[in-house]
Amino acid sequence: MLAFRHVLRALPAGALALTVLLGGCTASPQAVYSLAAANDQQLTKLDRIYRLGVGDKLKVEVFGEQELTGESEVNASGNASLPLLGAVPAKGKTMDEFAALFRQRLSQGYLKNPQVSVQVLNYRPLYVQGEVRHGGEFVYKPGLSIADAVALAGGYTYRSVTTSIVLRRQGDAQGRVIPMDGSIPVLPGDNLLVEERFF
Repeated sequence: MLAFRHVLRALPAGALALTVLLGGCTASPQAVYSLAAANDQQLTKLDRIYRLGVGDKLKVEVFGEQELTGESEVNASGNASLPLLGAVPAKGKTMDEFAALFRQRLSQGYLKNPQVSVQVLNYRPLYVQGEVRHGGEFVYKPGLSIADAVALAGGYTYRSVTTSIVLRRQGDAQGRVIPMDGSIPVLPGDNLLVEERFF
């Protein structure tokens, strides 16, 4: 019962309709997001937007301006240090938002119409915990699925809930239970928790 209350607390209020699955002796009560509502389409869309975070290593290029091209890691303050401009806020921004900010800074006294390219050289890690064989920190690779992330952690233990997983995205105060159907991709900085089932 306590575990079920914990799951309910982890869900954002009013975000989606819930389907409560009450299993027999082999599964714990689980709250799983319904995939039928329009709100779910919005959630899935938002969850596919990659936002920069601490530990991401970037390559920033200004076409025709070699001295303004360089590499920088998003530091603990959430900034990327760039040639001439110094610290530029990066944490929480999409790639397009960061490129636009960089372009705007360059336009203020440096270049008239700068052409900017930003790419991620190395992504920040993801984390898998709970009922897996070897939980911990793992290197993120584009296209990684939740099932792939569980495999990186050595797979499930015999006590694992295998139909859903708790996802806490970087920046979120709480985790939320999502189905293991591949509808929501893994992103850098994600924290995945495999829950224990009740017999």
